[in-house]
Amino acid sequence: MLVNCLKKNGIGIVQVNKALTAATVEAFRDQLVSWQEAEADVKNYILDLDAVDFMDSAGLGSLIAVLKRISERGGDMKIANLQKKPRMVFEITRAYKVFEIYESIEEAMNGFD
Repeated sequence: MLVNCLKKNGIGIVQVNKALTAATVEAFRDQLVSWQEAEADVKNYILDLDAVDFMDSAGLGSLIAVLKRISERGGDMKIANLQKKPRMVFEITRAYKVFEIYESIEEAMNGFD
């Protein structure tokens, strides 16, 4: 399983367990969408990227697509535990201007208050 989804205080916490690359983005999207459909009341999400040690442009593109989908449904998405190599992708592409990035899940949860 690429993602582990749980709900805490009405916020969807999505733990990604592998690198987000062209080889994994389809499974990532499919697993996340099926959970979102099962938990339709969840509007806000935190992506926990603690276990993601690598991300390519396809991985970043999938995060942008997820953010767009959540925003269209009136929700918001934050990123927690961004590791060093994926953080470089965010810096090079300036994606850090698009996403709210937090050091921990707790900080990200507080960001919704």
